Amino acid sequence: MDRIRLSGGNSLYGTVAVSGAKNAALPLIAATLLAPGWHTLENVPDLRDTRTMLKLLEILGAEWEREGKRVRINTDNLSGTEAPYELVKTMRASVLVLGPLLARLGTARVSLPGGCAIGARPINYHLQGFEQLGITTSLNEGYVEAKVENRLQGGSVYFDKPSVTGTENILMASVFAQGQTIIKNAAREPEIANLIDMLTAMGAEIEGKGSDRLTINGVTRLKATVSSIIPDRIETGTYMIAVAAAGGKVEIQDCVPAHLPALTEKLLRCGVDIEVGESSLKVCCPISRSENRCQLKSVDVTTLPYPGFPTDLQAQFMALMALGNGTAVIHETIFENRFMHVAELERMGADIKIDGASAIVRGVGRRGLSGAQVMATDLRASASLVVAGLAAEGETEISRIYHLERGYENMVKKLADLGADIHRISE
Repeated sequence: MDRIRLSGGNSLYGTVAVSGAKNAALPLIAATLLAPGWHTLENVPDLRDTRTMLKLLEILGAEWEREGKRVRINTDNLSGTEAPYELVKTMRASVLVLGPLLARLGTARVSLPGGCAIGARPINYHLQGFEQLGITTSLNEGYVEAKVENRLQGGSVYFDKPSVTGTENILMASVFAQGQTIIKNAAREPEIANLIDMLTAMGAEIEGKGSDRLTINGVTRLKATVSSIIPDRIETGTYMIAVAAAGGKVEIQDCVPAHLPALTEKLLRCGVDIEVGESSLKVCCPISRSENRCQLKSVDVTTLPYPGFPTDLQAQFMALMALGNGTAVIHETIFENRFMHVAELERMGADIKIDGASAIVRGVGRRGLSGAQVMATDLRASASLVVAGLAAEGETEISRIYHLERGYENMVKKLADLGADIHRISE
């Protein structure tokens, strides 16, 4: 099993470039199914998850080619409508092919999704929304089977809670629906705006980008186009937290600072210096190991839908708060099982108590964590262990790093280039 080995104590200095967003690339890749022709996607990260999604499109009859960050996808000759369990079990976002397959071909059979073990994450919002558009759905032998008898009909879809993949799936399904579709209490994440930009460039008529109310006026056809994946705000935030934990001064380039308002505010309150540019961030947290300066202030956090604090940065921020001066309460409102990293952080000396949906983190200071053998339990938990390892005394070894490689492109190299003592060990 491949591992990451790192020795803490090195501050980070230099520049790091952010890759394209995994959570934007996956729905945009799925959206190419809506129209025949050669689609071009720019700034596509080379990750385990993007490779899985491209493999899924290949099974459905598409062909694709990659040159650097550019991926070209030809969806002229779709020959399948089934997303098999063997692929979908590794990545929940595979369910995003449901919407475009129903819109273009009128039928789809997709295995119930898997991915990180951070909670149930049911797709009932997707199915309820599809039914409002005249789609018949059923669950058989672990598969969602859906079909359209005639043309899709516009309707009103309301989400009890904002759902990112639910919003994306209904968006893609409704672009061909006859009449008007309104999605109420829609998710507002930047990745959804990225998808709307692509669909609009393809010829879709969508109003309300960036709001919680989206209006889609159905069209009869779409065309292939060129689209670009936005920078990954979660990768950006992870490097911001890493600098705060390890100390140093790093310029994070090719990012969108406006996509991280909550994290930026929290880090400023922790005592981290942040200089915000249009497409870059300078993060500074100088520390003296002997004097233990730049003590981090403990700050409470509650995860919320965008523009609130991202659940995908909760684990990394908890690792930072383990180094804090005081007590922080971290309340998780999005996923019910997203504290699996706590046990691994405790192995490194963190003082964390779980109380229902909250974690009470009593900071042990910058010298309080020590290296240990730990195991990644999901994508963002693996990033939290890297953050903790950068600050810990001694050597940390992280196993099951395939989780990390689902969502971070070249993280080991990027951190090593900043001065971290970190290596990937292949077996």
